[in-house]
Amino acid sequence: MTVSGSLFCTKVLTTLSLDALVFIDLKNIRYCCGFTGTDGAYIFTPQVDYFLSDSRYLEQSRQEVSASSHICYQNKFDEIVKTLSDLGFKRVGFEADTLSVSQLQELTKRSKKQFEWVAVTDDIRPLRSLKTSTELDLLQQAADLNAAAYYEIEHLIKPGVSEKKIAFELEYALRRLGGEDRAFDFIVASGPRGAMPHGVASQRLIESGDFVTIDFGTRVEGYHSDETITLGVGEVDHDLRQVFDIVLKAHDLAMAAAAPGVILADLDAVARDHIKSAGYGDYFGHGLGHGVGLDIHEYPAVSGRCFDQLQEGMVITIEPGIYLPDRGGVRIEDTIVITDCGNRALTKIPKKYRALA
Repeated sequence: MTVSGSLFCTKVLTTLSLDALVFIDLKNIRYCCGFTGTDGAYIFTPQVDYFLSDSRYLEQSRQEVSASSHICYQNKFDEIVKTLSDLGFKRVGFEADTLSVSQLQELTKRSKKQFEWVAVTDDIRPLRSLKTSTELDLLQQAADLNAAAYYEIEHLIKPGVSEKKIAFELEYALRRLGGEDRAFDFIVASGPRGAMPHGVASQRLIESGDFVTIDFGTRVEGYHSDETITLGVGEVDHDLRQVFDIVLKAHDLAMAAAAPGVILADLDAVARDHIKSAGYGDYFGHGLGHGVGLDIHEYPAVSGRCFDQLQEGMVITIEPGIYLPDRGGVRIEDTIVITDCGNRALTKIPKKYRALA
C-alpha cells in the first residue's frame, strides 16, 4: 500500500477504534496491494497487512501483491476469520457499501461472536480519492486514447450512419490503440434521443440537423477515462444551438471554479445556477460530476448533496447538461485533476461548438 493509503487506513482505525479493516471490494484490494485478479481479500492493520487468495492466484499474487503476508485459502471467509482470530482482534471494520448481506452473514456465522463486525461507510469512501503521480499518468494515458480514437472515427458522424456504428467503431479504435476495455456502454444519442442522459447507442440513423452526444471512455491498467462531446450535424435548430452555448458556459464556469477548498455542492451550484438563470433549471437533473479512477464513478460525488471539499490530487468530471423531451439535449464533459492552485484538464478534445457537414 502507498504511504498515503496506509496513513488513511490507520486514521480510520483510530477514529472508529478498530483493530483491523477487511477489504472484499476488488478495486479497493487492487489499490491497497496491487492484486488484479477476480477473487481475494485484504486485511489491513498498522503493523502488518495480509493478502488472501486461493491457489489459482499463487503465482499472480507473487508477481503483483505488495502485502507483507500472503495466505492461501480453501474457503475465503474461514481464512479471514481464522487470521483475525489468531491476531486476537475484537473490533473489525468492513466495507458496508460493497459487502453483501449474505457475505456478512457468512463472516458472522464463522466468527461466532469472537469479535464485533463494524460497518464502515463514509470514513472509507475517500480511500482512493487522492491520486498519486503514477495514477495520474495512467488516467492521462486513458484520456489521451479518447482523443486519438475519436479523431479516427469523426468522419463517420454524418447523416445515414447509425449510433451503434459510431459506438462500435469508437470502441474498436480505443482497443486497437491500447485501451483495455470500454469504460461503460457508450452513449451515442442523436436528435430527440439526446434528451436521454444515458441514451446508449441505438440503431437510429443520424439525420441532418441533429445534435449528437457521445459519452465514452476506456481503461489503462484499470484506470478510466470519461469524456462527453456534443456536435452538430448540418444546420441545427436555433434554439438548440443556444442551449449548447448555455451548457458550454456552465461547463466553463465550473471548470474555472474547481480548486482546492471548494465545497462540492458549491461547485455544482456554479453550473446549475447558470443553467437555471437561462430558464432551463428543470432540464438539468443529474449531479455536475463524479470522481474517476479504478471505478468510472467513485468518490467524490459532485452534487448539491455533497458538502466535502475538493483537495489537491482529486480527479473529477465536470459534465453539465440540458435535456429537452422530444427535442434533444446537450452534455459537455471533461475530466480534471485538482492542482495546488486550480485544476488541469486530463481530457483533450475541444468542447467549443462544432458542426460537421
